[in-house]
Amino acid sequence: MADPATSAPLTRASVQAAHDLVRPFVHHTPTLTNATLTSLASTARRPEDLVGTEWEGRAQPPASPAVRLWFKCENLQRIGAFKVRGAFHAIEKLKQEPGWLAGGGKEKGVVTHSSGNHAQALALAARTNGIPAYIVMPDISPPAKIAATRGYGAKVIFSGSTSVEREAAAAKVIEETGARLVPPYDHPDIVLGQGTLGLELQEDAARMMTEAESDPPSGKCSFAAPVTKQERGERKPEPSSSGAKTKRRNQLDIILAPCGGGGMLSGVALSCEGTGVRVFGCEPSFEGADDAKRGFESGTRVETVKTLTVADGLRTPLGRVPWSVIYERRLVEGFYSVTEAEIRDALRLVLERFKMVIEPSAAVPLAVALYNEDFRALVEREYGAEGADVGIVFSGGNLNLEILGSLFGGGESAKN
Repeated sequence: MADPATSAPLTRASVQAAHDLVRPFVHHTPTLTNATLTSLASTARRPEDLVGTEWEGRAQPPASPAVRLWFKCENLQRIGAFKVRGAFHAIEKLKQEPGWLAGGGKEKGVVTHSSGNHAQALALAARTNGIPAYIVMPDISPPAKIAATRGYGAKVIFSGSTSVEREAAAAKVIEETGARLVPPYDHPDIVLGQGTLGLELQEDAARMMTEAESDPPSGKCSFAAPVTKQERGERKPEPSSSGAKTKRRNQLDIILAPCGGGGMLSGVALSCEGTGVRVFGCEPSFEGADDAKRGFESGTRVETVKTLTVADGLRTPLGRVPWSVIYERRLVEGFYSVTEAEIRDALRLVLERFKMVIEPSAAVPLAVALYNEDFRALVEREYGAEGADVGIVFSGGNLNLEILGSLFGGGESAKN
């Protein structure tokens, strides 16, 4: 990896520069809407729906926010996830490093340790540039992920499942080959690359809002059609004395993004710097998977996580570089968490009503918008009748079809 000291500063302008670098190699994935999911997010839950949740028995009634959802579909990205943005940006920055190409760095290759989307992303970025890639994967990794990583031309090296074992195996590869480490999330070049999806989401949502105003459709609701002026309504903001915010014209108000190691969340936050768009992180609550939320609220980064949440892409602790953006600079406003059942219910809705394939980690932000009463109450309180335009990041679509039965076989609701 390029020396972090030589990386561009962590700013919105640097995210824009990163976008120029990765644009030839990644898809500009679509931003879509869905009338059914927007309606569900804007409908108050019944009191009985809160039985068994942390909000059971609260004096206030269930929140009834006005929400318009905008989905950034990175599940349609190359390799099926946003990770290619950071991987390609890291490779492009390495190519710019003085002496790396001419001095034999390219022939020595790159290495990382990952069992998931970053493994495939780096393998693809390396193959595209004719660079050897060495991917350290736990020996318990799903065969499909191993096959996909090898399919992109990488050499897979197996290790134990703990972070210590994976890092030791990567260090051995570096010692033997001279390959450069490209970490999954904890590096400025990765953060800036991932943040490019935030730029696209903001720009596409603003364009779609403007187009809907100038040429509203005839009233028929089509699949993933832009939200019309009629759907948004002609309501005026609540008086300032109520605490409601004045709606900004044709601009997202909030982006909800999943958080594992925090590379994408911190990059999205940088892409929103100075724009007025508020960014919140979203995590599972199962077995302490909400480490970023706990660290953010306590002021101390949680460095280890051991959880078997169904959102397997979010099982990693928040990295140091993302922490510096998320907490130390306060570019992320806060965090919300959801249960395993809520994640499954959100995933089911996307599969059945949106006709989109996403992985459980990608369903976490939608679950927050649908089921987290604290977030929903914030929107109702601060945006009033005018409501809020909320961007939802669908981070990936690499759903293991073999686990679908185990995900939905129990028929549990979003109460647990």
